[in-house]
Amino acid sequence: MLKSEKYPHPLSQANFTQLNDDEGGLNLGQVGAVLRRRLLLIGGTTALVATAAVLKAETDPPVYQGTFDILTKPVTGESKVIANVPQAINSQVAPPESTKEIQTTITVLRSPRVLYPVIEKLQAQYPDLIENFLREQSPGLVAANLSSQELNAYLYNFFVNYLTISSKQDNILNVEFTYSDQKLVSIFSNLLADAYLNYSLQEQQSDVEVAIKFVEQQRKPLEKSVKYWQDQLRNLRLDNNLIDPAQKAQELSSQIATLRQQRIENRVQLEQMVARYEELQKELAQQPGERAGNSLLSDNARYQKILDQIQAADIAIKQQSAVFTDENPAMVTLRQKKEYLLPLLAQEEARVQKDFQSRIREISARDRALDEKINNTYSEVRKLATISRNYDNIQRELQIANQGLTQFNTKQQSLQIEKAQKQQPWLLLDPKLTTVKEPLAVSDSAKRNLALGGLLGLLLGVGTALVVDKLSNIFYSSQELKDATRVPLLGIVPLRKELEIATKDNLSRGVQKTDGASFFEVFRSLYTNILLLGSDTPIRSLVISSAGQGDGKSTIATQLAQAAAAMGQRVLLVDANLRAPSLHNRVGLMNIQGLTDVISQDLDWHNVIEPSPLEENMFVMPAGPIPPDSVRLLASQKMHNLMEELQVSFDLVIYDTPPLLGFADPYLLAANTDGLVLVAGLGKLKRTALQQALEQIQISGTPLLGMIANKSKDAAPVSYQYYQQYYRQSVSGEKVSEEKVTANASGSTLNSTKRS
Repeated sequence: MLKSEKYPHPLSQANFTQLNDDEGGLNLGQVGAVLRRRLLLIGGTTALVATAAVLKAETDPPVYQGTFDILTKPVTGESKVIANVPQAINSQVAPPESTKEIQTTITVLRSPRVLYPVIEKLQAQYPDLIENFLREQSPGLVAANLSSQELNAYLYNFFVNYLTISSKQDNILNVEFTYSDQKLVSIFSNLLADAYLNYSLQEQQSDVEVAIKFVEQQRKPLEKSVKYWQDQLRNLRLDNNLIDPAQKAQELSSQIATLRQQRIENRVQLEQMVARYEELQKELAQQPGERAGNSLLSDNARYQKILDQIQAADIAIKQQSAVFTDENPAMVTLRQKKEYLLPLLAQEEARVQKDFQSRIREISARDRALDEKINNTYSEVRKLATISRNYDNIQRELQIANQGLTQFNTKQQSLQIEKAQKQQPWLLLDPKLTTVKEPLAVSDSAKRNLALGGLLGLLLGVGTALVVDKLSNIFYSSQELKDATRVPLLGIVPLRKELEIATKDNLSRGVQKTDGASFFEVFRSLYTNILLLGSDTPIRSLVISSAGQGDGKSTIATQLAQAAAAMGQRVLLVDANLRAPSLHNRVGLMNIQGLTDVISQDLDWHNVIEPSPLEENMFVMPAGPIPPDSVRLLASQKMHNLMEELQVSFDLVIYDTPPLLGFADPYLLAANTDGLVLVAGLGKLKRTALQQALEQIQISGTPLLGMIANKSKDAAPVSYQYYQQYYRQSVSGEKVSEEKVTANASGSTLNSTKRS
């Protein structure tokens, strides 16, 4: 019977749920804590965006903007026809482009390949406009007499810097060209729109031509491949004189089964014949008169007749010996008759033996023949397996080649139809290009940009802070841990630095630091809460574990054991982390012998445990040598019996175990204790890890007593005088009120636990 069943506690079957979703409502307190943690990030983002907005307003000259929208995948009459042609490049009305495809299209539209023809056409049609532009940019450019290639490169770098292409909606691109020269903006934007439409048609036809050439190149090797595999299949069938290897394999399998059955029957017959032959040898070793009536020789009529005559002679001799002497002629005649019959009997016995031997040799020869046939058939099966594998490979390759050839033939026919398309694949939504209004004055723009930039920076900073905090997926406070789960929170352990500061404040007010009380106050509160959990049936043993590494479970186990011992309990701390034992280092002991030796070598546990130098009533059982399979040791009956003995011998037994995630050790131990205490390291524990741990606890049915929030920055240690008062009252038998414990225990959730 499990201890969790023998000592039922209110939380042994805790109805905890998964981590609560935040979708049910906005937790303003949690959002405020996140913003406080990320205040530097929010302030920096706000200042950076606001500054950039003001600088932009101060430095930007008045500009004009030419803008137009292009539908990149319209449904036209030609596209509808092609959509009904299978295997065409645009055989279906294309879905909206993905973000990656859109970025690729934008990069191509901004490339020199597309913009160089626009620039050359602009130079050819409007040379004065280009000359005035160059003079405005730098008078030296006109006199420099640049080559055509250098001039194109210069103009390209200029135009691409003022050209913006973005995705407005699904399959719609928005093109904007911004510059201070209104005429240049209008002319270049119109030329650019025509160039983009022509580019779309050229790209469509170019893609189809490339696809047709590719199909023609790939079809010829596929035809050769089909012919090659057809020849291979034909040769395989001719060389091995078979049509279907599967059918031949079935025939051989039936033949083997028949031969094996015949061999079994033949060997049974051989064993029976050998047994009868051995019985015959035993009978022949006896005297004729001593042989049993149901002997093997009794079936031989000739042998039986001679034997009857010998027996009759023996009877006559015995009868006549009472009347005549041995020299009497009648007696001599009877003895001569018997002596004559004995060689005949021996001859008949020899003939019977030879008959048995002959039959045994015949059956043995038949057994060898059957073995040879079976071995030969097995050889054929092994040979057929190779042939069958080759046959399947050829069939598969032939099928692949046929499918590929069929697809390429269909593709080639479809592409020929698609090549006839003449209509532009893209559509200009607004052919009339307009310019924007005159920009605001610089001063007004600066104020407006400052306000907008500050607001945008603040929103961006807050959003970035929330995203960064959400992506971290970590519990930072005990309140977050309590809000995320319905598991009782037994206690809150502050960070060491905060605890030392609080200790100095207590000492300055005259509080004595007895037996490390400044640090153990939290753990005495924790142990008090655990005691009150078992108000009906005392808690005698528990397992301390955590979801992952680094949550401080070993420290919690050590300090909790020390606190319980300081309150008069006889406590045993067991290092059950057989994979990476560390408790002996924390309490200043050697790890020469321990739990592993008790289980594997049947040592007496009294000789293994050691008194802790930290506390008088505290004892420690180290882990011992690391075993090759800790799960087998912990799941053994010896471990179960040991845990029962330890629980009887001590007031409290605490087991320090490996983490819950990835190891079965904590669940095996918790099943034989009064429950599991889960340590959550704040600032380290991820929500996903805690959720996985709670799911595994629920699935395994492990009794969960509650959780301990470790490394809390917002927890303050409780007064040590309270624990002295509680300890004196517990010794005198006076009951401490539950409300008083709750009021004094730092971070304790005892009231909520009792109400649940």
